Amino acid sequence: MALSEQHILRVLMKSRDRIAAAAWVVVRDAQAAEDIFQNVAIKAMTKEVSFDVDGAVLSWAFITARREAIDWLRRYRKESLALDIETIEVIEREWLNESQQEDTRAEALRACLQELPPKSADLLRLRYFEGLACVVVAERMGSGLDAVYKRLSRLHQTLKECVETRLAEAAEHE
Repeated sequence: MALSEQHILRVLMKSRDRIAAAAWVVVRDAQAAEDIFQNVAIKAMTKEVSFDVDGAVLSWAFITARREAIDWLRRYRKESLALDIETIEVIEREWLNESQQEDTRAEALRACLQELPPKSADLLRLRYFEGLACVVVAERMGSGLDAVYKRLSRLHQTLKECVETRLAEAAEHE
C-alpha cells in the first residue's frame, strides 16, 4: 500500500538533518543544503511515483538530494570546494545500505506483529497506533494499569527477540 503524503513528509522531516547533510557534503553551504532539502520534500509531495515503505522514501530522498546538490554546484559555483564524486558515492552507498537495513528491520517487525495474538495486537494498536495513554488503554481493555505496563514490557521483549531472530535468519540466507 502506498504511503500517504503526510506519512512521507513525516519520514522526510524525521531524517531532515541527514538528508540536508547529504546535500551539504556536496555543496558545503548550509543555506543551499537547506534549500535542497526543501526542494526534495516538495518533489516527494508532487512526484507521480508512490512509496510503499519508509526506506524507499529515504533512498529516493538521498539520491535526489545528491543530484540536486550537484546541479546546484554546476549553477552557482565556478570553482568547487566539494568532495570528489568517488567520495560522495562511497557516502551514498553507506547511507543506502543503512536505509536498506532499516527496511529489513521494518519488514521483520511487521511479520512479528502479524504473529501476535489478537489481544496483544489490540493492546499495541491502542497504545502506539492510536496514541492512547496507558491509563486509557487499561480502561478500554478492562485491565489494571500495572497489568498494561507489564504486558507492554513483555510484548516489547517478545517483538525484540522475534525481530532479531528474523534478521539473523535473513542474514544466514544471504
